[in-house]
Amino acid sequence: MVSNHKIQMALEEIKDIARVEMALYNESGKLLAATFRNGEDFESAVMDFAVSMAESQTLADSHFFKVLVDGEVTYILIVKSSTEESYMVGKLAVCQIRHLAEAYRRQFDRNNFMQNILLGNLLIVDMYNQAKKFHVEQVERVVYVIEVEGRKDTYIVELVKGMFGGSSTDFVIEVDEQSIIVVKDVGELQNEEALDKVASMMVDNLHGEAMVRVRVGFGNRVVNFQDIAKSYQEAKMAIEVGKIFYAEKETLSYSRLGIGRLIYQIPMSLCEMFIREIFGEEIPDVFSEENMITIQKFFENNLNISETARQLFVHRNTLVYRLERLEKIIGLDIRKFEDAMTFKIAMMVLSHMNYQNEKNLL
Repeated sequence: MVSNHKIQMALEEIKDIARVEMALYNESGKLLAATFRNGEDFESAVMDFAVSMAESQTLADSHFFKVLVDGEVTYILIVKSSTEESYMVGKLAVCQIRHLAEAYRRQFDRNNFMQNILLGNLLIVDMYNQAKKFHVEQVERVVYVIEVEGRKDTYIVELVKGMFGGSSTDFVIEVDEQSIIVVKDVGELQNEEALDKVASMMVDNLHGEAMVRVRVGFGNRVVNFQDIAKSYQEAKMAIEVGKIFYAEKETLSYSRLGIGRLIYQIPMSLCEMFIREIFGEEIPDVFSEENMITIQKFFENNLNISETARQLFVHRNTLVYRLERLEKIIGLDIRKFEDAMTFKIAMMVLSHMNYQNEKNLL
């Protein structure tokens, strides 16, 4: 159904033009929107009118109108005046509300079609038949998944729809309580940087307007309808892998997950075997703040001792001493590329194992 907020805005606009008070009820007698506030109760009158044969009637100095959407009584409009002019205003308002409801229903049907594609609920032949029915073009698209910190609310969803809802080739879909999915036409976006700018725009707008933190993951470009589900799974994986290995990043591209994507797909049994091969049965205690800062800076500077020492504000010999002490603990000399690479992968595998263990405890 059309949101009550949109209906209220439509009634207010008509009132500003025609200077007539109106109210809109559903067929069960529930008030949805009104331009006036008083104690008058129309519920029983609305319910009686809804089941009558009349399309309009005058009652208690008000005009009652049925709003039919696809042949079904969906709303009852009340115009608080019984004049001939108010009758004409009411008929025009009925047309406006019907067109609004029909447009929303068409969009709902299109979104439901795209949601079924994302979830893999349609056969390929059905995809193309329904795409033709709903006038959905086959264009180059990318699926973005917006994961909201905490639970999303209606305002956040409306903000996202405001960003992309104006395009007939973009779709904004909800499938759970925490995520919003945007299936975006990217035909005019030439490269990965342009795709990332769209993700950054989502993050900035939602933080600025809704004051909420979000993480946005996106998949690869696809053209065929049947491949949209693949881009969706890629976007979800980008979010998940980002939580483990790239916690500081707010936008994540599946194509740039690098080795993190590979490690994420390794079975836990192989991860445990790899860690035992590197460290033995007991993982060494190297996770002090000083060690982790030293290792991080050393890797950031491509194993350059002088530059790392300068950024850590320590003497070169002090850094060498720290690295030699670390070598005794872990059995790896991270000043050598091969040992550094082995240690880096081992740390990522440990992060993956810890994340999965915590996830299993929830």
